[in-house]
Amino acid sequence: MQDNDSIQRQGAGSDGHVRIPMAELQALLQRIFERHGTSEDVAAILARNVAEAQRDGADSHGVFRMPGYVSTLASGWVDGHAVPVVTDAAPSFISVDARNGFAHPAHQAARALLLEKVRAQGIALLAIHDSHHFAALWPDVEPYAQQGLVALTFVNSMACVVPHGGKRALFGTNPIAFAAPRADAEPLVFDLATSAMAHGDIQIAAREGRQLPPGHGVDRDGNPTCDPQAMLDGGALLPFGGHKGSALSMMVELLAAALTGGNFSFDFSWDKHPGAQTPRTGQLLIVIDPAKGAGANFAQRAEALVRAMRDAGQTRLPGDRRYQRRRESLASGVALSDADMTMLRQLAGD
Repeated sequence: MQDNDSIQRQGAGSDGHVRIPMAELQALLQRIFERHGTSEDVAAILARNVAEAQRDGADSHGVFRMPGYVSTLASGWVDGHAVPVVTDAAPSFISVDARNGFAHPAHQAARALLLEKVRAQGIALLAIHDSHHFAALWPDVEPYAQQGLVALTFVNSMACVVPHGGKRALFGTNPIAFAAPRADAEPLVFDLATSAMAHGDIQIAAREGRQLPPGHGVDRDGNPTCDPQAMLDGGALLPFGGHKGSALSMMVELLAAALTGGNFSFDFSWDKHPGAQTPRTGQLLIVIDPAKGAGANFAQRAEALVRAMRDAGQTRLPGDRRYQRRRESLASGVALSDADMTMLRQLAGD
């Protein structure tokens, strides 16, 4: 890895940003994770995930998350050295006990077996429990679509969303991510929270002092508010689409927690671990091989759907902006603000 001065020179400009090659960013992040209490293997997996989010412009899940990772590790809430236990539960079912570790190493530990089952059975489920997911969700599914598979995943989080018609936070932001292959093109991928906005985006808005449009959250008294800080200080987010988003959030709780054996979003407490930020919940991943059935030409049919969507006037597909940012980052380096670069150096002990 380059020293600090050479990183700072890499693409430095007058706009308060620098650009750093992807490999160097990942190496810096890995060094931070190891310095603050993870094993080398866990650090490598988490660093790649954070770097990929930053590379693709997912600012609320990129380096913005690093202080949260560090404070959580320091609190003792998560085990940065946990070794997942993989159980071959049934021909199409894998269960993984993350052992109070991060979800990504648990996913990685079961990936080879999951692919083996998908190729053999046509569909397989990966159920992870006692895990911490603190990242963007699309990186969990996109690699399967790049191999011609269809993937769908669900994660619940901490109680910060009021169910439709409710009075207090009960659900998490409970995102859903989906990926499907296209013929001769990047996969179709979406990653959406079932809340009106991702929790990380609320935090960024609060940090920047921005007000939000109506319909995003309530204050501690349950009154509608456009102030993101009021939502964070005892308030809560609203589900997107009223009762429809609330029903989807409920579904995620059942699939990611009840089915996997993980905690519901309201099932755990950080009270004895000041500084903890990662939800200790569960994740369900479903992977399908379309070639096993009538979907042998699935990628071509996906492309036909895309053409129809464009003919209907849709100019941007799910993932288009992310792929564009990825191309820019790989060509000229990953963009970081000067403040974020300083923060990373401090966390690395430079």
